[in-house]
Amino acid sequence: MSLSSNCVFLLALSLLAFGANAASEDTIGFVKTAQGNATVTTRQQQVKAEPGTPLYLGSILKTGRDGGLGVTLRDNTVMSFGPDTEVTIDEYLYKPAKGQLKLAANLVKGTLHYISGVIAKLKPEAVSVNTPTGIIGVRGTRFVAKVED
Repeated sequence: MSLSSNCVFLLALSLLAFGANAASEDTIGFVKTAQGNATVTTRQQQVKAEPGTPLYLGSILKTGRDGGLGVTLRDNTVMSFGPDTEVTIDEYLYKPAKGQLKLAANLVKGTLHYISGVIAKLKPEAVSVNTPTGIIGVRGTRFVAKVED
């Protein structure tokens, strides 16, 4: 390779690395377990939920009649969803060194088992789960919620 070819190659390689890093910073968590009919929809792109599927701000998590789903967010918040559940991650900010912490989810229907991560431990008032009939403020370490049609 010539010197200019090497420079072009290194520039292209660094752009790929930078792009991959930027994308990973957008990731707020991952699917850890999935059973039956379970999907993740992000930016109008629906995919079958499988262990390792990335989650992003605004992701819609759905399970069917035979579905179940378990996710872990970057701050180690754990959420499990039973059959016929729909949840959206509306807000997520995890920058503990700057004191910037926020988690807001919307439980549209179904069941949710929530286990607190770092955000709720450091700033419990920054965590909420909205339901059609009210808002759950997280002050403890775990809870279960059910929203019926």
